Amino acid sequence: MTRSQLHRKDPADSLKPTPKSSLTANLIQKAKRQSNTFPLFTEGLTRNRTAQEKVLALEQQVLMLTKELKAQKELVKILHKALEAAQQEKRVSSAYLAAAEDKDRLELVRHKVRQIAELGRRVEALEQERESLVQAASLREQEVQELRQHVQLLMDKNEAKQQVICKLSEKVTQDFMHPPCQPPAPPDAADSDLLSQQEKMEHLKDDMEAYQTQNRFLNSEIHQVTKIWRKVAEKEKALLMKCAYLQAKNCQVESKYLAGLRRLQEAMGVEAGECSELLRQLIQEALQWEASEASADSVVLSPISEYDEYGFLTVPNYEVEDLRLLAKIQVLEVHSHHLLAHEAVEQPLRERWAALGELAPSPEIKQLLRAGVPREHRPRVWKWLVRLRVQHLQGPGRYQELLSRGQACKHPAARQIELDLNRTFPSNKHFTYPASSFPDRLHRVLLAFSWQNPAIGYCQGLNRLAAIALLVLDEEESAFWCLVAIVETIMPADYYSKTLLASQVDQRVLQDLLSEKLPKLMAHLGQRRVDLSFITFNWLLVVFADSLISNILLQVWDAFLYEGTKVVFRYALAIFKYNEEEILKLQDGLEIYQYLRFFTKTICDSRKLMNIAFNDMNPFPKKQLRQLRMAHRERLEAELHELEQLKAKYLETRAAQGPAVPEGCTSEDEGEAEP
Repeated sequence: MTRSQLHRKDPADSLKPTPKSSLTANLIQKAKRQSNTFPLFTEGLTRNRTAQEKVLALEQQVLMLTKELKAQKELVKILHKALEAAQQEKRVSSAYLAAAEDKDRLELVRHKVRQIAELGRRVEALEQERESLVQAASLREQEVQELRQHVQLLMDKNEAKQQVICKLSEKVTQDFMHPPCQPPAPPDAADSDLLSQQEKMEHLKDDMEAYQTQNRFLNSEIHQVTKIWRKVAEKEKALLMKCAYLQAKNCQVESKYLAGLRRLQEAMGVEAGECSELLRQLIQEALQWEASEASADSVVLSPISEYDEYGFLTVPNYEVEDLRLLAKIQVLEVHSHHLLAHEAVEQPLRERWAALGELAPSPEIKQLLRAGVPREHRPRVWKWLVRLRVQHLQGPGRYQELLSRGQACKHPAARQIELDLNRTFPSNKHFTYPASSFPDRLHRVLLAFSWQNPAIGYCQGLNRLAAIALLVLDEEESAFWCLVAIVETIMPADYYSKTLLASQVDQRVLQDLLSEKLPKLMAHLGQRRVDLSFITFNWLLVVFADSLISNILLQVWDAFLYEGTKVVFRYALAIFKYNEEEILKLQDGLEIYQYLRFFTKTICDSRKLMNIAFNDMNPFPKKQLRQLRMAHRERLEAELHELEQLKAKYLETRAAQGPAVPEGCTSEDEGEAEP
């Protein structure tokens, strides 16, 4: 057939596709179908022998973890037995006190020493068990890391192969959809070209099927490995929680051991002998602080460190041995509460704070602030709380302007500020280390405030308020505005004036509230003529700084910056309620004063204290607080006015009498006038 004949075909015949065009269309449709079905790799494929061996090995590891969990349950039973032994020890101490003869008491003391030695061995066994658990957890972590690396490698390979397949599929589809323009070839050349294209298509199809098969296999493997990895991660989390629980119980056992030593020491008194010497040696060993061993403990389980996260000593270095022993017991109790509350309370609280967007006053924010702000969110939250109170006072460059004024002219209070800097938190490393920058920054903040509020200038106690703000906010200007917010917007007027008028009023208000909320305690203290203002005046003046341990103190400040001074009264009442039973046991006034000096440091359960403050002390209306303040302020001002009148009358009388000098005596002025 000639070329002209081809052009003169019947139109009806031209509608019928030629065999070549039909074949091309079929290939295009197949390529489209394969390109459309390419991403679907959901069908499972039988794993090869290597994968099965890996799964079997992982299942064996799961069985090993199950056996270890059973071993931990046995350890918990041992701890329960230790608790029973402690109760038995209490009964033996009671028998010791009830013994009539010295011989019986000596026998009981010897039995007690044997029990102490046994308890020490149990503590060592628990420590070894904990170390083995830590090692097992680290091994599981390494295995999980290896599995993660293997999964990542498989995913990288899978992604690379998918990219190759996509490129090949796109190239094939593009070639058939947009064939290159070539001059018409002879029939034989066209047929050979078609055959070569068919062969290439067959090879591509084989390659695509192979890649799809391999991809489905890899997807199945990744799915299985991911399931195994999740199970291992869950097991690891359960083991870590178990380790934290055991560590908390271990702290409780150590605390009870130290408390037993202290009670035994009190029972023995100053008696001499081998038993008393052994007891003193045990107490000295218990008080030794092994910082290197603490840092060598598990990194995962947060060991007890020498300083807390804000730089305060966890075990204050008291001069009295009994107080140091109490401090060590209190640290163990705090650490135990922290470990037990981490997963149940602190972790959900962190998640709620992390889910909050822009901060705005609301009942939810109020409840969250009362529960305490996590450390990572506290600087942001405090800056927002301070901004709410001082935004009408803030101005651009105000802090730098006050600093410049202080450099140009020395403030009268500068000398007192410098003296108080060295007395600011002696138990905090940020204010005691010579190389620390905190004292200089605190100095600038206090000087700026003395120029900001000339009516007050400086008052003892402001250094501790500014220091707490600086420790949390870590910025001079933010700490300065926090101090301004407390003194000028939260606390009543004249709270830090020279007369401390409002501070004296609040002491009387607190006395009334204590009589209302805790009448039994106040009657007990009244019978022994105990004046609580010697203790509580500093509480309210510096908002419990230097009185509570840092984690409880900052939780109080979280709510205080939002709700105001009402929170301070709530917590003051809660502190006495928390220790009411212990105070009622004391019968001597001097003994009560000695206990009140440090009893706030023995509070370790922040959740219990918070529930007492915001639940047990209800109702606590603001109207009642306002009325009590007004009434006591009027009485105090009348008393001060009466004292001023008496003073003026006395001065007038002395002036009218003149400088009367007894006969035979000379005044100082006359003595100085003599040559």
